[in-house]
Amino acid sequence: MKKMFLPFLLIPTFLGISACSPQDTPSTSQNVNEPAESNFEHVYASISDSDIREPLKVLSSDEFEGRLPTTIGEEKTLAYLTKKLQQAGLRPTNGDSYLQEVALMEITADPAMTMQIGKNQFKYKQDMVASSKREQSQVTVNDTELVFVGYGINAPEYNWNDYEGVDVKGKTVVILINDPGFANPEGDKFQGSTMTYYGRWSYKYEEASRQGAAAAIIVHEAAPASYGWSVVANSWSGPQYGLLSKDKGASRVAVEGWLTLDAAKKVFADAGLDFNAEKDKANQGPYHQSMDIKASVTVNNSFKQSTSHNVMATLPGSEKPDEHIIYTAHWDHLGKDESKEGDQIYNGARDNATGTAAMLAMAEAYASLSPAPKRSVSFLFVTAEEQGLLGSKYYAENPVIPIENTVANINMDAMNVLGKTKNVAVVGMGKSELEDYLNVAATKQGRTLTQEDKPEAGYYYRSDHFSFAKQGIPALYAEGGDEPIDEATATYRKRMKVIDTGCYHQVCDEYRDEWDLGGIVEDTQMLFDVGVQVANAEQWPNWKSSSEFQRKN
Repeated sequence: MKKMFLPFLLIPTFLGISACSPQDTPSTSQNVNEPAESNFEHVYASISDSDIREPLKVLSSDEFEGRLPTTIGEEKTLAYLTKKLQQAGLRPTNGDSYLQEVALMEITADPAMTMQIGKNQFKYKQDMVASSKREQSQVTVNDTELVFVGYGINAPEYNWNDYEGVDVKGKTVVILINDPGFANPEGDKFQGSTMTYYGRWSYKYEEASRQGAAAAIIVHEAAPASYGWSVVANSWSGPQYGLLSKDKGASRVAVEGWLTLDAAKKVFADAGLDFNAEKDKANQGPYHQSMDIKASVTVNNSFKQSTSHNVMATLPGSEKPDEHIIYTAHWDHLGKDESKEGDQIYNGARDNATGTAAMLAMAEAYASLSPAPKRSVSFLFVTAEEQGLLGSKYYAENPVIPIENTVANINMDAMNVLGKTKNVAVVGMGKSELEDYLNVAATKQGRTLTQEDKPEAGYYYRSDHFSFAKQGIPALYAEGGDEPIDEATATYRKRMKVIDTGCYHQVCDEYRDEWDLGGIVEDTQMLFDVGVQVANAEQWPNWKSSSEFQRKN
């Protein structure tokens, strides 16, 4: 992996803590110093299909109404998680409570909106979506100049600034999705096919805000985005949540939006430009182009302050209880859409009832260990991941366990329901020494570590471990790979992929009795093993030198 330096992520090395290099990582027995009387192997082997299937089926049932934060779905989810953690005998982490309040601002845009760009009028969800994070009942962008700013990136370490030499204050910027490496997978731009944080839509809105733009519109393309337009339309419509901000969103662009590719091509044609030609120029180097047409849109918002909750429980360490390994999984999904005919519930079975259920099974396994690991192990079920990692972001900025006492984070999200695999896909491979512990655990299962199959999708920046990584805490995200264990599993995978394809953020993401959870069981055992290793190790894991993250002072 190429060395990358992100100014807003770089942080100095944590003082007073040494770390093993990959070649120096001890073996499991040397590193963990597992007592002879430990029942680790028995507990490891006891993690079963039924331990995961039962909570998976419950959490993704219609009764939980898609687990949207601040709804009856949240109430049922919190009650269920708390009951299961209490039954496992784990202690509440936040004083005498298993809950951490997360204050949210719910903003709902009136769908009766259109976007006028040049001579084109675009319809909500069909051609575009638009929203505003400003706490105003009506936000209007009227006849603003349109400027194409390529990828909308300002990255000094890559000698790339699409905004250099152009003043976009009060204007509407049009931005390509992903980063220049996607179109140059074998080239020297950014990290080639592996997406950097500069490719994420969240960064693009952040940078447009810093540049003083009035509105920022991202052009959606399925391949570089790694998801279809329906994902954008479903995720960006209805109630949108954000953390409460002191400036009431004034520092953000007034309007954040998306255009379909077809709509964008019409806009460029109206400006006398060819979209593909302009995109090619943007791929060659920093680029911007005035479009000589104007954009207008009005967003009417309704507001509701609300409180959601993270759920957290802890198994105290036997020797170093103040030092914690934290597992994370997000419990939330998209709720339901009562405007739809037929099935209205986004059950979120894979995303992320799988990770939530697996973490419950893991929590029960830890509670059965004798003796307990040397360090404490905590389980954090976070809210509002689907709204932009809000629950984990809130926790990272308001930690129950001090950041300086947090050894590592292990994340579990959208786990493998396609059977056992020969390989383990490491998301963001090469970032931290947690992968060395992972390799020990995977080797025990006869599996090998491989890079995720779509590094261009930027999954490392799309789940809750990223909130910990930004705080300098080594964070691991790994899951079942793409190499089936045998021919029968390969046949099953092909059949199930036909059924499940296209269900991401759709109402068809539902629990299925025919799911083979052998892969989730194996991954849960593996990540359990990793956590036990780290909890008993002499030294803390650290980031690899090539990572853009390092520990804080």
